Amino acid sequence: MDDRARPFRSVLYIPGSKERALEKAKTLAVDSIIFDLEDAVSPDEKANARVLLAKTLSEGGYGARFQLVRINGFDTEWGAADFDAIAAIGPQAILLPKVGSAEDIAAVAEMLDGRPGCNQTKIWAMMETPEGILNAAAIARAPRMGGFVMGTNDLAKELMCKFRADREPMLTSLQLCLLAARAAGIAVVDGVYNAFKDEEGLRAECEQGRDMGFDGKTLIHPAQVAVANEVFAPSEADVDLARRQIEAFAEAKAQGQGVAVVDGKIVENLHVATAEATLAKADAITALAAEVA
Repeated sequence: MDDRARPFRSVLYIPGSKERALEKAKTLAVDSIIFDLEDAVSPDEKANARVLLAKTLSEGGYGARFQLVRINGFDTEWGAADFDAIAAIGPQAILLPKVGSAEDIAAVAEMLDGRPGCNQTKIWAMMETPEGILNAAAIARAPRMGGFVMGTNDLAKELMCKFRADREPMLTSLQLCLLAARAAGIAVVDGVYNAFKDEEGLRAECEQGRDMGFDGKTLIHPAQVAVANEVFAPSEADVDLARRQIEAFAEAKAQGQGVAVVDGKIVENLHVATAEATLAKADAITALAAEVA
């Protein structure tokens, strides 16, 4: 599936050290998986996790789910070894933690260039530091960039802001990354919701992220997948409206008119483009669901 059309409604973190979790992930209805070698793995497990994850991913079994591997930072004792082990299997994407500048991405892109099996490997960036947020536009246009993942927990720590249901202290950072991602044409997924048993709170935050423009949400527990998949997918009403807008505009155009009216509202070219994107997303979700079933 073309990454530009690929859904990223649900992006689930899976610890690279947990064999049982790695196996279970093959059965989950997630659009994407972040195989984590960083925060989800304790220091004494990191070497074994690296070996286990490389072996597991080389064996496959994850179908059409998009696969990202979050390695440790290169400023740690594990980063370089993580990169070498994962690059050796030609991953779909490497997720870099605490990206601060476009130069961080460019350095890794240069390391990937010429490596067997890595021609198509994308780089994704964790956006979780003030420096990274301020450099988001440049980072989004760096070589091999595929997407942003909002690291809202680390960002809140760095900003020294409070966690609030409306996320008002975080909105500027979220929107700057959205602007940068959309300008560069890359994906951008929202940060995690920590209270994984609070479905109502998760739904509210997913709806906020969807309305802001995020492609989906990162998740910390399989129980959160269904809500994210539902909220970030076009509803039946969305699809119906999109079809009626396209049909009405086509009819108006055939009559030599530049606009149409649907449900008492003007429909112009820009609305048709949005409607077509809605139908394309719905079709992509249907196709992906069939492949991961």
